[in-house]
Amino acid sequence: MHLSIGCRIELRCEAATPLLALVHVHGSLATDLIAPEQLLLQPDRTVEVLADQSGNRWCRFVAAAGTTSLHYATTIEAPDHSDPVLPGVRQCPIEALPIDTYRFLNASPYCDTAALMELAWSTFAGIPAGWSLVQAICDWVHGQIRFEYGASELHQSASQTADAGVGVCRDFAHLAITLCRCLNIPARYCTGYLGYTGIPIGLAPVDFSAWFEAFLGDRWYVFDARHNIPRCGRVLIARGRDAADVPFLRSFGAHELTGFEVITEALSSDAPRPLSGDEPAERSESPVL
Repeated sequence: MHLSIGCRIELRCEAATPLLALVHVHGSLATDLIAPEQLLLQPDRTVEVLADQSGNRWCRFVAAAGTTSLHYATTIEAPDHSDPVLPGVRQCPIEALPIDTYRFLNASPYCDTAALMELAWSTFAGIPAGWSLVQAICDWVHGQIRFEYGASELHQSASQTADAGVGVCRDFAHLAITLCRCLNIPARYCTGYLGYTGIPIGLAPVDFSAWFEAFLGDRWYVFDARHNIPRCGRVLIARGRDAADVPFLRSFGAHELTGFEVITEALSSDAPRPLSGDEPAERSESPVL
């Protein structure tokens, strides 16, 4: 399927402020693009797109004093099928894990494993290791946490989400990641575009979405504790230990976010669509941080 994706961000700064934005599709998806990526910055200024060692592509620029607008758009070929479900996949023994997965067993700013270790082992110890265990974690998080916009704190940790019983997609992902790490399953945070592709359009606005990947067998697999059903139309932007590694906007100075929307639309034809302020799409009018 062809997806039109993009975002619009507007912010105000009192003084010239360096910023990093994560809005471009992940480097691993470069060959899936079927239209040039378009990046418009107003007022016009120098902008760089730089890839880090994880393939995340950062947009770097200096916002001038006053209002700055950033628009990003592209068209991408996404798989027609939903996330794979492979119940037979086994857990990789910890002594056989690839060396670069071990860091995804550690605590990170939002994933406080020490606080949830006892809960993880008491709740999931009897479940066979592997796909079934990760799915059981997703089922538990999905059942325990209520999704509600604006209900979570800006720096809410996984244990705080477990205590509060409410959060946004970021919080669902952090809690599931933390429980996986407690049980010796490497897990990493993912952020990207995911609208209502393949499901009925709901009342909630489209936003940057969060899910996670767990390392099982010999590779990484997608899981989503927020929706807890296989989804199609995911477009990865970035991966990290948690949201602290991959914020959609990182400001090195004071700023006010004054406008925000995310666009994810399945196209009815194969024709790539240019960046425009008039096309109908699924939109978000306010950010969920």
